[in-house]
Amino acid sequence: MAKSYWLMKTEPDAYGWDDLVAEGEGTWDGVRNHRAAGNLRAMKPGDEVFFYHSNIGKEIVAIAEITQSGIADPSDPEGKWAAVKLKPVRKLKRAVTLKEAKADPALADMELVKFSRLSVGVVTPQEWEHVLKLAGG
Repeated sequence: MAKSYWLMKTEPDAYGWDDLVAEGEGTWDGVRNHRAAGNLRAMKPGDEVFFYHSNIGKEIVAIAEITQSGIADPSDPEGKWAAVKLKPVRKLKRAVTLKEAKADPALADMELVKFSRLSVGVVTPQEWEHVLKLAGG
């Protein structure tokens, strides 16, 4: 089955890239938006994720990989919301800013650009490759 690509936003002062690296594997929980939660439910182990720092920086900083999917959100006492586990893969050579993505016609349809408040978004293979080029490979 083909690998899928995603983008996950986090506030770096709450849980940033360095926190995930320090943990080795983290749980992505606390998502309370139906579309974003649907994206979490669609994730499979081996899928790759752009790690995005929101609020501070507003930039794609790194790549992570989904290690476990289909788990209940441990922060939800009712068990309605989804969560996944992920591990760090690598920091990008150069962060790609939201401003840069919005200015790039090749990324005009990217969920990061079109749905700026969506915390977990789909990334097409073409968008993935383009962002990697912008980041220096």
